[in-house]
Amino acid sequence: MSIQPNTGSNAFEAPETKQFMTITDAAIRKVAGFAEGNDEFQGKAFRVFVEGGGCSGFRYAFVFDDKNEQDWVWSQGGVEIAIDPISMQYLKGATVDFVDDLRGSGFVVNNPNASGSCGCGSSFTV
Repeated sequence: MSIQPNTGSNAFEAPETKQFMTITDAAIRKVAGFAEGNDEFQGKAFRVFVEGGGCSGFRYAFVFDDKNEQDWVWSQGGVEIAIDPISMQYLKGATVDFVDDLRGSGFVVNNPNASGSCGCGSSFTV
């Protein structure tokens, strides 16, 4: 996997060439399944980002979206993934997985940068 910023006047320095973030095969299969046959998602990247919210201050979010000049974009399993530079600071070294078990199903982020999370696990602190 090669992570490259979109090129443009606002491009910034690349982080070390180590793998930035891991997205499991299960998560990629789920994202590809969402996009398959859905014209609304065609030509869009799967954006992984961090936003303010939840009882711990930050939460993870996922959406199909257009790529921006500043995004880091890579392709994995036929899916384009985009992360903005601010979210990248919080997600470096994280793993995004998709789980489906008796408790429910959804994307789960294992983030070594998080110092804590709320009781329900939907938000985190750094």
